[in-house]
Amino acid sequence: MTYVTIGGVTVGLMILAWFITSWWPGLKPLKKDPVRHAAALLPFLLSWAYGALTVLGIGGLIGWAARTTVWITSWLGDVALVWGVGADAGQRAGGTVYLPLTQTGGALVLILTVIVTVTAKKSSKHGSAISRGAWCGMTLGTSAGIAGFAAVPLATAANWLGGTLYGVL
Repeated sequence: MTYVTIGGVTVGLMILAWFITSWWPGLKPLKKDPVRHAAALLPFLLSWAYGALTVLGIGGLIGWAARTTVWITSWLGDVALVWGVGADAGQRAGGTVYLPLTQTGGALVLILTVIVTVTAKKSSKHGSAISRGAWCGMTLGTSAGIAGFAAVPLATAANWLGGTLYGVL
């Protein structure tokens, strides 16, 4: 398990803030057509959930890529904090034990990797939102805050869905 630093969480929150502010249609358009505007959040949110799942004890190439992303993001965030505002670097932002994925939960993440990769490549409209959502999920998935708290139900759902899918086949 790779833990994210405060700098990494800061980068993840910046990605989230960037997406939300670029998505925000304004109050009047949101009231006029809430379903369409809420649907525009789905690619980011679903890929965020995928990103959070990839850092929950997944091994192999997917786990390595997720841990490397978290490590690089944490390093970049720490550098930004030190040079940008004079804060301390390297303070760990995670501190809780997460529910590991079962073998079938991990297999489901492998299937989701194919879906997310193909969707990000094929979608000219939502490709960047999918990529940013996965990156944000990887950095915030192991944080000790609300985003990290979402990792437990995500892991539980992935384990259940993987078990059900492979139990049916």
